[in-house]
Amino acid sequence: MKYRPTSLFVILIGSLLALTSLGWAQEKPNVLFIMTDDLNCDLGVYGHPQVKTPHIDRLARQGVLFKNAFCNFPQCGPSRASFMTGLYPEQNGVTVPRRLFRDYVPDVITLPQHFMNHGYTAARVGKIYHYDNPKGIGTDGHDDPASWNTRINPRGRDKDEEDKIFSLKPGSFGSSLSWLAADGKDEEQTDGMVATESIELLKQYSTNKTPFFLAVGFYKPHTPYVSPKKYFELYDESQVLVPKVPEGYLDTLPESARKTVTAHKKDLNLPEETARKAIRAYYAAISFVDAQIGRVLEAVDELGIRDNTIILFSSDHGYHMGEHGHYRKVTLFENADRVPLIISAPGMKGKGKQTDAFAEMIDFYRTLTDLAGLPPPPPYVKGVSQRPVLEGVSNQQRVNALTQLTNGYTLRTRQFRYTRWMDGAPENLELYNRLKDPEEMVNLAHDPDYAWVIETLNLELQKRIMEATSVPNDLVFTAPLPGDKGVKKTYE
Repeated sequence: MKYRPTSLFVILIGSLLALTSLGWAQEKPNVLFIMTDDLNCDLGVYGHPQVKTPHIDRLARQGVLFKNAFCNFPQCGPSRASFMTGLYPEQNGVTVPRRLFRDYVPDVITLPQHFMNHGYTAARVGKIYHYDNPKGIGTDGHDDPASWNTRINPRGRDKDEEDKIFSLKPGSFGSSLSWLAADGKDEEQTDGMVATESIELLKQYSTNKTPFFLAVGFYKPHTPYVSPKKYFELYDESQVLVPKVPEGYLDTLPESARKTVTAHKKDLNLPEETARKAIRAYYAAISFVDAQIGRVLEAVDELGIRDNTIILFSSDHGYHMGEHGHYRKVTLFENADRVPLIISAPGMKGKGKQTDAFAEMIDFYRTLTDLAGLPPPPPYVKGVSQRPVLEGVSNQQRVNALTQLTNGYTLRTRQFRYTRWMDGAPENLELYNRLKDPEEMVNLAHDPDYAWVIETLNLELQKRIMEATSVPNDLVFTAPLPGDKGVKKTYE
């Protein structure tokens, strides 16, 4: 049977419409990748009773909130290199902050590169890869030029007014508890400029109909906790709660764990007044960065591109604010390892819901690739796609989460946190029953009633370690530098 040209045209149009109705022929969705620095889950939508985050809360109502998302390394450089390459830290060589993964896996295709290879333009505003924050503000930091078509490095008055910042260690800001209730407007601060520059790119891309992968990297709430005064005024210092640590608590920890929570000597045993000021300043910085995120999200709505934009919001790792007597990160406790994660995607069924499903930051690569309908990433890319969770929040893709430091690993399951340190194993253990002890203060590792739990979780942890340390066969890999402390791969 022969078709006249007009009939064939009608059939083709009808077929395209049918495919479109099934979601198979839509234009390329954009990706807005929002990353914060040192932000824990002290957010309104995560149930914090004091912290005010209306814009992040609103994003959660438009997406899916993951209650059990975890970083793979609770330190900036290794964490960021991991989720941007889709490799665990010992697979890309970055197990300390200032290493460059190209020195170890020179041919790796990063997350934004994968999008660039399939017709997207990729841009970075602010901090995505490691950065000496705030020392490197206004520079490329430890960036990966191959990952971007466009790179923008704002520098605000917070950097220029460092002489006004209070610090427990005078003159030191990035590695000391430090803060400032600043004068001026939001837009004058570096993160305000990050939002402004990001909005300008959004306008450009929407006008030109350019499919984009836009990474918006905020520098806060990383210390110094600098934000305009109005954000400090949101919090009554007298109402700020300072976590308490029982006398003798440190004696219950293995030496390796004890070292992580006592690493910053000037932070130990802070006077209550000083602790309240620091925590209040951290909360203010969270509300400040929330407002900047709100500006970017409002621009997406105003430009009419929200229905075709995937949004992922997270932080590079969690953060202690006095829990376990510790401030900042680099521990294998929930406070440092758990991260906020909200994903919003066009057409997803789980809109406005929260999920108990486990997620790791290494999943970002496969998840965003899957949501955008791109070809699968290179086989060496680890992680799993969390797209099924967005379709049905009970669709678990993981049964646990793995986090590591250079000398230990921790496995987070539904009921337990099991940590094994390499120094002095097998005695250097921690086990916490999170159903009874969500603050992880009672170490059960040597309780004979939990011996079977240790045995079971040790086997599971070993499997996860093998996954995270195996050398990808399809990627040129250079071993870590000689002298690197490294991590033992097996247990006796």
